[in-house]
Formats: sequence, structure tokens, C-alpha cells
Amino acid sequence: MRFELTADQRLLQTATADYLEKSAPLGVIRALHDEGRTFDRDTWRRGAELGWTSLVVPEETGGGSVSGEGVVDATVIAEQFGRGCAPGPLAVVNVVAAALAEAAGADRHAGLLGRLLDGSMVAAWACCAPGRGWDPEAGAIEARPDGDGYVLDGTHDGVEHGGDADAFLVLAHTPEGLSQFVVERDADGVSVLPLESLDMVRGFARVDYAGVRVPATALVGAAGGAAAAVERQFQLAVVLQCAELVGVVERVLEFTRQWMFDRYSFGRPLASYQELKHRMADMTLWSESGQATMAAAARAVQERRADAGELVSVAKSYLGQRATDIIQDCVQLHGGLGVTWEHDIHIYLRRATVNRLMWGTPSAHRRRIADLLNV
Repeated sequence: MRFELTADQRLLQTATADYLEKSAPLGVIRALHDEGRTFDRDTWRRGAELGWTSLVVPEETGGGSVSGEGVVDATVIAEQFGRGCAPGPLAVVNVVAAALAEAAGADRHAGLLGRLLDGSMVAAWACCAPGRGWDPEAGAIEARPDGDGYVLDGTHDGVEHGGDADAFLVLAHTPEGLSQFVVERDADGVSVLPLESLDMVRGFARVDYAGVRVPATALVGAAGGAAAAVERQFQLAVVLQCAELVGVVERVLEFTRQWMFDRYSFGRPLASYQELKHRMADMTLWSESGQATMAAAARAVQERRADAGELVSVAKSYLGQRATDIIQDCVQLHGGLGVTWEHDIHIYLRRATVNRLMWGTPSAHRRRIADLLNV
């Protein structure tokens, strides 16, 4: 089952869809790709005015949701991003903003949080080791105490929108345990190497830290106390990713369905062939099931339930697999046209493929479910 949206959520959904349709249609995405850019800063700032960056941040720290359920509201936005393969650092900025707002001593980072909320600054979550995927223990770099601060050494890879970020939320090992720091991009010893991406407008980067010195005030929360926060951030990132996949699949099925009615073969529309009807029925069922798993995960994350981690992994393991399966089948239904650069379906397939791999593959999430269930 899907969410029953409130009037305010429907308004948020409509406003976002209209704005993205006008400011970032697929033609703009192709142009950004040709220019080597991932998103437009002015467009992002105007999106922040619509609430894209503030929904999961409590009102007392400058945020606020439209329904009182910020995670659910954020998935409404993410689904619209998926429908248009829209550019912009939606997931990572929301993850970092939530982390800063919820941490003990959040007032230390009030300035950065304010700039994230108004869209004037972009931050990325740096937490994955090269070649390791999602593994927070392996992904944490080393942070050793030094006087009244810390010195950071190591590398993070696959940092989403790392090439666009003005600051990073950095996962690190300290003597006390797993910790997180805010590190400015222009800090001495930080180097950022943009990476090629299959997605046309979602960039990634490798971030190296070579003796980067940060003050103790750069800590987000208490030293050694980041494990629970990191799990919460991971759940938020994955559920937003799943909501985007829901939007991607919905839109691809819509224009494929229309194509099947418009395209004639032997004097009949493709939609009249029984075999193709069965294929479309199967894909529609898979899409609806994906929507249900995403909705259940979003509710659990919103309510901070004990089974939130399990439901998030159920959603990602299902949607991560089914989304690419569905889109690949839709490519085939388009015939030769579906494998051309000029057709838009490859833009959606690229987005779904990247989302399938980021924040844990479907198989990794199935293993995570088994671990959570102690199987």
C-alpha cells in the first residue's frame, strides 16, 4: 500500500513536480552532462526554499516538515526526483543536515546547518572505504588526538556529490571508537578527485586526507559515540534512495505503456498482444510491491522503530533488484529505439543502476537482513 498523503503533502508533491518539470527537464540534464556539471546551484537554492533540505531537521534547529513526519515528506520529494532523474544532492544534504541537527552539541554546527538549509552550501557524507561498499568500520579513516584537536589520515571513495561539496561529514576511528567530524573542503591536506559516473548528473569523488588537522569542535556529537547516529543516517539515505527508485520505475512504466498503445505492429498496437500484456502486468505488480516496501520502511524510519533497519534493507534488496529488471524489460519493449542515445530511457536506467549499487547492493542488504534476524 502507498501513503495516504495529507493535503499539505500533496501540495509539496505538486510544487516539487512542477518546479522540476520547469527547471530541470531531461533536456537540461543532457545539457548539464555535456557541460560536465552535476546540478545548478541557483536551482538548488530555490528548491531549498520549497523545503527540500529542511524536512528531516527539527523546527528548533531551523527545519520543519509539512506533516510532522519529516522522513515521509522527504520521500515525497525523492520520488519526484526519481520521476525526472533530477539533478541535485538531495539525499546526502538531508543526511548531513539530520546528523548535525540531531547530534549532541548541535549548536557548534549551527552556522553550517543554516547554510545547508538555505541551499547556499552543499555537504557530502564521506564514509566508504575504497572497494568496500557500505561497511562503516572499514570505511572509517583514522583520527588521532593532537593537542586540542585531531589529525585525520585516510581515504574515502564513492563520495556522492563529493566533487560539489563545500564540506564533508567524515566517518573516522578515534581512540574512543567510531566518530564523525565536519571537515571543510578547503582544509589543508584535503584533496578531492572527481570520478566518472554512470549517472549523467550524479557525481562521485575520492576524498583523501593527508594530516588534516581539525579542532575538537569539528566533532559531531561525542567522540566514540557515532555508531547509532551512523545507522540512523544510513537508514535515511537508503529510504530516500528507494523512494527515488519508486519514482524512476513509475515514470518508465508510464511512458512505456503509452508507447505500447502508440506503436503498431502488423496493424495492431503492441498493447493488444497477450504476451506483452502479461509482461506489463508483471512489471506493474513488481512496481506496486516496491512502493509498499518503501512506504513501510519510511514509516519505520520516521518512527525510529526497532525493525527500521530490517525494513530498509527489505526495501533496498527488493527495489534495487526489481527497478533495473523492470527498466531493462521496458528497453526491450521499445525495440531498437530503446537502445539509442536520443531516447530518454537510458537516463532512467543509469539512475536505477547507480542507486542499485550505492549504499549496499541488493545481495548485501539480503545478508544484512539475515544478520539482523540472527539467521
